[in-house]
Amino acid sequence: MGGHQFVANHVKPLGASGIRRVFDLAASCSNPINLSIGQPDFPVPANIKDAMIEAIRNDHNDYTVTQGIQPLRERIVRQLHEELNWSPEPLVTCGVSGGLLLALMACINPGDEVLMPDPYFVSYKHLVHLVGGTAVPVSTYDDFQPNPDRFAEAVTDRTKIVLLCSPANPTGVVTRDANLAAIAEMAERHDLLIISDEIYDMLVYDGPATSMVRFAPERTVLLRGYGKSYALTGLRLGYAAGPSEVIAQMSKLQQYTFVCAAHPAQYGALAAMDTDMSAEVNAYRGKRDLICKELEDTFDFVRPSGGFYLFLKAPSRFESATSFVDEAIARNLLVIPGNAFSERDTHFRASYAASDDQIRKGCDVLRSIAG
Repeated sequence: MGGHQFVANHVKPLGASGIRRVFDLAASCSNPINLSIGQPDFPVPANIKDAMIEAIRNDHNDYTVTQGIQPLRERIVRQLHEELNWSPEPLVTCGVSGGLLLALMACINPGDEVLMPDPYFVSYKHLVHLVGGTAVPVSTYDDFQPNPDRFAEAVTDRTKIVLLCSPANPTGVVTRDANLAAIAEMAERHDLLIISDEIYDMLVYDGPATSMVRFAPERTVLLRGYGKSYALTGLRLGYAAGPSEVIAQMSKLQQYTFVCAAHPAQYGALAAMDTDMSAEVNAYRGKRDLICKELEDTFDFVRPSGGFYLFLKAPSRFESATSFVDEAIARNLLVIPGNAFSERDTHFRASYAASDDQIRKGCDVLRSIAG
């Protein structure tokens, strides 16, 4: 049955996410080595599960106010004040992706430009496009640090937002304080909003990742979430905080879109914020060290300081990173081609959110392909 004529023109150019394509492929493979998906391999801590189960049994299954349950919002405010001496009113969102969509919907007029580092998280430029904006990728090759001079050169009279992610997906790079400070100064000079995606803020291995809020508290929309740090990815829960008028408009838009975040999951998030995850973070530091040691003599990459990804340059004998990934998939190893995250097709992403055994097996395959 047809229906192509009913589909909006701005949706038609969008292809399937490169990540989801490999994720779907994994379902049809026979026991693949999966280094593709950014999803923790540890279970949700028992106390967080118990908090959500208790919430369900206590009939906390109805709508909440759009902004989120008051105990969770109060806990978020307390944490932000303790960490950043910053006390904005938060909005509980349906994941960081939900918060990002709301922020862009609230702030982008047709033709407004959004600067973002290249490589970028797979959804960034597509969400900007869907709300009528223009994505402007700014190259961070080859050290993957957002270079303030390159960002300044990309500013035009249509620039409205700078969208950053630290620790970054797909590179795992933590943005240096000096670069954050310089970009904040640029945003002040040109009156730009900064959206800071900090979903991996707890998963850092070489010292803390500084929040952009420290440099631009009056013009930063902070997005954080619970999926990556507590293995709550499927429960879609995060929060936004920032300038009061922007958050107010995001809250209004959430009323007409997501309505509210899942009620029982919000109690899980409340329990999560008082849960010690240092053992899991230490384990991922070990996995980072393992995959880097396994591949450092074969591939070029920037050692990641956060998240759970390695962004590797494909060997030069391959015409593209996609062709390298095709060979990996043919050998039952799932990784993600870099052009899912970039205007270039020179790198690929391997996730070390996997068992040590899977990491070693995957590295064996990667080395054998590289020759």
